[in-house]
Amino acid sequence: MKKSFLLYLTILAVLFSIFTYMFLSKEVTFEQKRYDKTTKKLRDSIALLSNELQNANYFSLEKNENAQNYFESGSNDKMIQYEKLIPFVTEKLLDFNANPKGNPYTGQDQIGANKFIINKVKILNHRWIIADYSDGEMWGEVLLKYFVNDDESISFEVNQSFIYQK
Repeated sequence: MKKSFLLYLTILAVLFSIFTYMFLSKEVTFEQKRYDKTTKKLRDSIALLSNELQNANYFSLEKNENAQNYFESGSNDKMIQYEKLIPFVTEKLLDFNANPKGNPYTGQDQIGANKFIINKVKILNHRWIIADYSDGEMWGEVLLKYFVNDDESISFEVNQSFIYQK
C-alpha cells in the first residue's frame, strides 16, 4: 500500500510539473504577443499624432523656411532670429491688452462693459498673425499684418476681424 501511494504521489507530482511548465511557457508567449501588440498600437498612435502635429504646424513661422529666410540679410548684425522674434512679437501684441479701451488690434470697439483682449496668438509666417480675442461674452478672430521696423520695433495692422454671434 505504501508503494502504490508513493507511485500515485510521484505520478501526480510529474503531471503537476508538466501542467505547470506548459502553463508558464504559454503565459510567457501570450504576454510577449500582448506586449508586441500594445507596442505596435502605441507606435502607430505616436506616428499619427506626429503627423497631425506636423499638419497643424504647417502654417507657422517655426516650420516655414522661406519665411525664416526673409529675416536673414547679407550682414550678420541685421539678421533677426525667428526663435527670438516669435515670443517678442507675441509679447508686444499682448502688451496692448493693458489699454483701457481694449486691445486696438482686435479690430473691434468695446461693445459692453468689458474690453476686447487678445487671448492666443499664432505667428503664421514673416508677415501674418492670427489671433483669438474675447471680452468674456463674445469671441472673435483677427488676421493681422506685422512689420519689423529698422529700429527693431514691431508695428501691427489689422487686415480682417471676425466676431462670432452669441
